[in-house]
Formats: sequence, C-alpha cells, structure tokens
Amino acid sequence: MLKYIISDMLAMLRYLPYGIIAGLFAVLILCAINRGRKKRGVAAVSLPAVSCLVMYVAIMLVITYFSRESGSRSGLDLELFSTWGINNRNNAYVVENVLLFIPYGFVLAWADTRQRSFFRNLLTGALTSLAIECMQLVTGRGFFQIDDILTNILGTILGFLGYRMVHGICSICRKQG
Repeated sequence: MLKYIISDMLAMLRYLPYGIIAGLFAVLILCAINRGRKKRGVAAVSLPAVSCLVMYVAIMLVITYFSRESGSRSGLDLELFSTWGINNRNNAYVVENVLLFIPYGFVLAWADTRQRSFFRNLLTGALTSLAIECMQLVTGRGFFQIDDILTNILGTILGFLGYRMVHGICSICRKQG
C-alpha cells in the first residue's frame, strides 16, 4: 500500500506549477488589495497565508477534478467504508484522501481567522469535499463516494489540529523570546 501512496504523491508533483501560478496571481491581487486596505486604515490580508491557501485550492482542484476527462468516470457510492479493505490500491486511495485535505485544514485556519474555530473549519472542509464530489458526479470526472467525504473531513480535522499545535508552539516561543 505504501508504494502506491508514494507513487501517487510523486505523480501529483506535476500539478505543482498550477498552484504556483495561482499563488503568484494571488500575490499580485493581494498586494493591490492590501494597498487599498492600508489607505483606509484597515488591517492587511496575510499575503503568505492567503497565497498558500489559493495555491493549495488550485492544486486540490486540479488533482480531484480538472485532471480528469469529463465523462471518464461516473458512479454513486453511498455505502460507508465500502472502499477500505478491497485491496492495497483502494486502501491507498483512502489514505490519500485523508492526506489531500490535511494541508487544507491547516491553511484554512492560517489564512482566515474565522476558520480558527474547530466547527467552522470542519464545516468548510465538509462543504468543500461535498462540492468536489458533486462536481465529479455531475460531470462524470469521478465517483461520488461518501467515503471520500468522510476521509476528506478527517484530513481537514487533522490539518486543523496541526495548525493549532503549530500556533500554540509559536505562541509559547513568542512569550519566551
């Protein structure tokens, strides 16, 4: 199973340029927005955090949607845990779905202070996953699987907890230094 995960993760590196391009556009747009906010005396948007969020969302959409041909896959699977245990390839897909959303939960909380609430972050991850699954179903670019939504939510939760841990460590370091 690990060989599948590593192979798939390495294959996803080819989508990195899409994220970088989206991130560069975000930087340009955010610089203009921040200039306007500064003139009005409003706090600036976090350039690194929001740019990372835009980059990650672009990569995630390419991986889950745009890299697939319309009509190439279709189906609806509402059975819980139907993917796990069939074979190592399917087990790898389950783990990869969790891994895909870990950075999302992290950068959501980093980029948007409203996403620092556990339930809001969880809800955003769930709605994002549901939107991706619905887009896949309607266009035939993937299977709508309830397991995917659950594993994506788990990844969002793990990412959020990772953010809270890093944020807590940084807060302690700032107090000591």
